[in-house]
Amino acid sequence: MILAFLREVMKNNNRPWFQDHKSAYMAARAEFETGIALAIGRIASFDESIAPVSVKDATYRFYRDTRFSPDKSPYKNHFGAYINAHGKKALRGGYYIHLEPDNCLLAVGNYWLPTNILTSCRNEMMANEEEWLKCVESRAFKKYYGSKQVGTTWDESWGMAQGFGLTKLKSCPTGFPKDYPHVEYLRLKDYCAWHHVDEDFFEGDGWLDEMEKMFRAAKPMMDFMNNVIDDYE
Repeated sequence: MILAFLREVMKNNNRPWFQDHKSAYMAARAEFETGIALAIGRIASFDESIAPVSVKDATYRFYRDTRFSPDKSPYKNHFGAYINAHGKKALRGGYYIHLEPDNCLLAVGNYWLPTNILTSCRNEMMANEEEWLKCVESRAFKKYYGSKQVGTTWDESWGMAQGFGLTKLKSCPTGFPKDYPHVEYLRLKDYCAWHHVDEDFFEGDGWLDEMEKMFRAAKPMMDFMNNVIDDYE
């Protein structure tokens, strides 16, 4: 029901149509929120910091802010939820669920970080290299988030089937050794790991088990970074 409704929105993204189909929106929204409630419960089973998060805390508005955008379409073409112990705007990493026609995905980690925090994270990687590599070069992490492709922009990366690091510096950051053997991790400007899923992924009850596997695979990486980031929040 959710994706079918979103496809109709993509074809009819205007207020008159939406008002005539408000009941369909409410039904799709309710279905999505039921799924997010289940997701929060499952994530809390292995990350207790998530237990207090409510569906309202995690979900985003469906109405677009068009004030500064050339695209004046009033509604989004997706439903999204960011399940984060410190809130949707926190620097601390969390878990993201995205439903969109032909573009469903799960993501884990930290998105936009200030330069001073990035520097601290990079220093932590180098100081605890063995621990960091266990997080990002484990078999489970590579299965869900490993990619030989490299995106040059946020949109290009997000469109890839899976990956780690939405944006990257073209070279080693200033102040760090260019010959560091794992310099590809120092170049990251975020620590977001994502994995696209088929549209039928969320059908039935099995998706919670698959979601848990994906999120568990990336949690050590996120915990590593959150231990640094929490000092700044």
